[in-house]
Amino acid sequence: MSRPQCSRCLRPVTHCLCPLIPSLHSRTRILLLQHPSEVNHALNTARLAALGLNNAQLVVGEVFEELATLLNVPGYQARLLFPADDAQTLQAYEPQDQPLLLVVPDGTWRKARKMLHLNPLLAALPRVTLPEGAVSRYRLRKAPAPGALSTVEAIVQALQALEAPTSFEALLNPFDALIEGQIAAMGPGVFEKNHG
Repeated sequence: MSRPQCSRCLRPVTHCLCPLIPSLHSRTRILLLQHPSEVNHALNTARLAALGLNNAQLVVGEVFEELATLLNVPGYQARLLFPADDAQTLQAYEPQDQPLLLVVPDGTWRKARKMLHLNPLLAALPRVTLPEGAVSRYRLRKAPAPGALSTVEAIVQALQALEAPTSFEALLNPFDALIEGQIAAMGPGVFEKNHG
């Protein structure tokens, strides 16, 4: 028998994160393209980001038939947050700058690359990257590379780079609680043995 689930954050009702999810405004529009395999993942951080940002949209799929429509938002210029040799590092907006529609793939690196391969329009977008030096709070597994972040962490870093001095740290409150809950469920001995 499955536990009752919160229809908003998709967590068990006993571990609902909704009271911690902020309602933040951003000049930047976030479009999260989530691989279907991530939807039921225990740490669905893309959903937390979409719930906490008023100017965000979450679309689940692998091939996005409506991508042209999703990318064509008047007043925004679309950019893909994904590494590339020619990716531009995100910098704070100048007052006259048109805000970004920041497209963020959500999935493992392998699945995100596959999404780009299956959606040529996505792969053709100019790419942007985060400023160097970000450290993940995701203590449940070792990062695959320096600077590797969860989806919600990457979005917070991107927004803070673009919209400084505005802080988007509150978006990480449910993420931190989620991590702490996972660690508590493991027990200190198991956590120390595997992650200490």
